[in-house]
Amino acid sequence: MTLARKVEQIKDSISGKAPKVSFEFFPPRTEKGIDNLKDNIAKLEELSPAYVSVTYGAGGTTQEKTFEIVKYIKENTSLEPAAHLTCVNATCEEINNVAKSYLDIGVNKIVALRGDVPGGEGDYEPYPGGYAYADNLVEGLIGLGGFDISVAAYPEVHPQAPNADFDLHHLKKKIDNGAKRAITQYCFDTDDVVNFIERARAIGIDAPIVPGIVLMNGFEQLISFSKRCGASIPSWMHDIFAGADQSPEACDMASVAVAAEQCRLLMQEGVDEFHFYTLNRAEPTMAVCRLLGVKAK
Repeated sequence: MTLARKVEQIKDSISGKAPKVSFEFFPPRTEKGIDNLKDNIAKLEELSPAYVSVTYGAGGTTQEKTFEIVKYIKENTSLEPAAHLTCVNATCEEINNVAKSYLDIGVNKIVALRGDVPGGEGDYEPYPGGYAYADNLVEGLIGLGGFDISVAAYPEVHPQAPNADFDLHHLKKKIDNGAKRAITQYCFDTDDVVNFIERARAIGIDAPIVPGIVLMNGFEQLISFSKRCGASIPSWMHDIFAGADQSPEACDMASVAVAAEQCRLLMQEGVDEFHFYTLNRAEPTMAVCRLLGVKAK
């Protein structure tokens, strides 16, 4: 079956109410990248997402750019922005001040994360005088008042967690401390996602668990990133994407088909919300959303 036919099959098989969607962006390094991001934000605005999030670089390296993009979205679009915030390289007071700066511009949505190890190597060590882990950060933000907090979840287990049960109970701490929802790391095995949600419900996590869906910008790049974040690449994806990096159009078509099929399968299991890692590219995400019945306003 051709990918084009598969896309049509996915579209034909999806019926009923369209899912709720949200989108993630990252701060570009250049002014040209920022201009391109603004164009893509405008395109995705037409889909009326529940909110859009802006990432926070490793070690807080994009703190100022994250704030600038969040502020731009708040002031120049109809979208509701959410700012990523991490524990690394900052004291509790410094992190609280960043959080308050978002409240000052009318932004109360935060994606609270532990954050990556600065430099990407070695073991994580809590910053002196800082929030040790994401559950502590959530507790601190709730203490400040007024925040709507999302946290991360890992269907395939956080790469630095000792085991799946430890990881899942840490998620429960984050929810118990006041987080309203969990957004998962992308995971291409839908059975793993469904099983993870079932296990979470079994230990009393009743907050929404929103599957993260990645729209890849090159298969080799995805493989490299997945090794760092602990996401596995199924063998069937290697077959689908063989040689696709030589053709951006073919890679995009395959990426859309894989994402839409994953969403279709999860919707059959009762999932009604997805968070798309857009990689700052609107068209592939828009294509998937159209297949899912998410219509432009």
